[in-house]
Amino acid sequence: MLYNVPPEMLIEKVAEELKKMEEFQPPDWAKYVKTGVHKERSPEREDWWYVRVASIFRKIYTDGPVGIERLRTVYGGRKRRGSKRPKFRKGSGSIIRKALQQLEKAGFVKRTDEGRVVTPKGRSFLDKIANELKEELVKEIPSLEKYWR
Repeated sequence: MLYNVPPEMLIEKVAEELKKMEEFQPPDWAKYVKTGVHKERSPEREDWWYVRVASIFRKIYTDGPVGIERLRTVYGGRKRRGSKRPKFRKGSGSIIRKALQQLEKAGFVKRTDEGRVVTPKGRSFLDKIANELKEELVKEIPSLEKYWR
């Protein structure tokens, strides 16, 4: 079901649900940190932590098992180096580690030898939200129902 809804909408909805849970709190340093060396400034969005955790959660669901290094590559980007050619740089490992720790504490993700995988509880959580989102989309645009039979 997760693959049938737009990722941006799903991540927003999951982030809203994560805000309500006590396991998910941004660390104290989250308001000052950049998301990687390739960024010039810290995120402007106030609730960026929850959006990043939701995005990591979805990425583990779709691509799992994954490790921290692979997620760092996903959240990396192009580092501008002045007159020199830009180079790819990985994203922040600390942000990903803390997000994974919170997901593990909530019971949504578990660690295996191959990397992190989504638990049945996490799979159920994401599928339920994706199903709710699908129903909302069908109410807004009834012609979409033929795609989800």
